[in-house]
Amino acid sequence: MGKTLTFLGIESSCDDTAAAVVRLSSGGRGEVLASVVEGQEALHAGFGGVVPEIAARAHAEKLDLAVEAALASAHVALADLDGIAVTAGPGLIGGVLSGVMLAKGLSAATGLPLVGVNHLAGHALTPRLTDGIAYPYLMLLVSGGHCQFLRVEGPETFRRLGSTIDDAPGEAFDKVAKLLALPQPGGPQVEAAANAGDAKRFRFPRPLLDREGCDLSFSGLKTAVLRARDEVIAERGGLTLQDRADLCAGFQAAVADVLAEKTRRALVAFPAPVLAVAGGVAANSLLRARLETVAAAAGAQFLAPPLRFCTDNGAMIAWAGIERFLAGGRDGMDLSARSRWPLDQAAAPMLGSGKRGAKA
Repeated sequence: MGKTLTFLGIESSCDDTAAAVVRLSSGGRGEVLASVVEGQEALHAGFGGVVPEIAARAHAEKLDLAVEAALASAHVALADLDGIAVTAGPGLIGGVLSGVMLAKGLSAATGLPLVGVNHLAGHALTPRLTDGIAYPYLMLLVSGGHCQFLRVEGPETFRRLGSTIDDAPGEAFDKVAKLLALPQPGGPQVEAAANAGDAKRFRFPRPLLDREGCDLSFSGLKTAVLRARDEVIAERGGLTLQDRADLCAGFQAAVADVLAEKTRRALVAFPAPVLAVAGGVAANSLLRARLETVAAAAGAQFLAPPLRFCTDNGAMIAWAGIERFLAGGRDGMDLSARSRWPLDQAAAPMLGSGKRGAKA
């Protein structure tokens, strides 16, 4: 590889407004020159979850500022860039549209190539940015809205081995946090409470472990937590802090058991040299420990990128844009924002398909 490439990455698919500058060296390794992420937790805190309209408005107000901050931090001007990568889906359509329109404007003004990126591809390719691993590898993508096992074979070649048929783990964590009156985002709050809990007090189901394959389901588990909570309230007149901690611990243990077993099956179906995990739920320490054990038993290297690159960020989009650009990918002013965009186009749609297309 004879020259360097420097890309701006723009990410606005949910509630993080992000921009980053990433450089591909002549030796083929990626370097994050700057990464700016503006969270929206305070804006959504009173609603128990992300409000799409509020998120879209915040993106429209902050995206250009995030881009300016990233360029300044990287000591890079627009004229120094080789391309602009932007999340074109999937995600909340208002936020995705804000990012796409900004990227189009920058591309039109500068003449720089425009590359639309699948947000999930950004997560799936992150280990190549942070650790330089080779294709192919097995990726467990566990985020707020997605959960799937992917055989990653190239920048635009993904084979889905299994996926959730309803709620993703991140959704389940958030909903359980809401059921137990814990703040959002729910993942860190449930994990913190679980650290003081007894995971054996409540025996929650392990969905789909009796079914072959790598598909997952977490909606019924969330409902089981609701019923257990109601039983405790009916019996005792309310929830103590210990009750809440035990419910969180039992729920978290069930999620970890399911993901560990399904990961084991995925490694049997595809005995990859590397098991990588990305997405916000990958920050959960119990889940990481269980997956490390599974990978070691299968003789695979376990790899989890640094937390700041597991959650939504612009660096992963810039890197995925560089990889797609090198493979010949380009987009024009007709690039559209998409609320749904499965990585594996050849796989049969999972439950949840509709007029907007398959969710995964």
